Amino acid sequence: MNIVETMRATGLRDDLPDFKIGDTVTVAVRIREGDKTRIQNFIGAVIARQGTGLEATITVRKMSGGVAVERIFPVQSPIVESIAIKKRGRIRRAKLYYLRGRTGRKARIREARR
Repeated sequence: MNIVETMRATGLRDDLPDFKIGDTVTVAVRIREGDKTRIQNFIGAVIARQGTGLEATITVRKMSGGVAVERIFPVQSPIVESIAIKKRGRIRRAKLYYLRGRTGRKARIREARR
């Protein structure tokens, strides 16, 4: 392992759960408004995961008032306070971009059996 990889490995967070594509997660995001900060939860399904290490990002999609909202979160960023898994999904794809064209019951993700 070279020096760059060693430096990257020391900066990684170890408090994140092992979540996968299709899981419904709660991402607690630190929001700064003026000189105050607060935590806002973003609850949705993980539809994509890109990158590794410090550059890793996840795309989370939720429905809010009939409008789909997608946010991309850098997993290792300090603005992401925590990630909690609400529900495990059972899928067969690496990216769930097909959900963008579906609404209602067709956009559901099957729940994984334990």
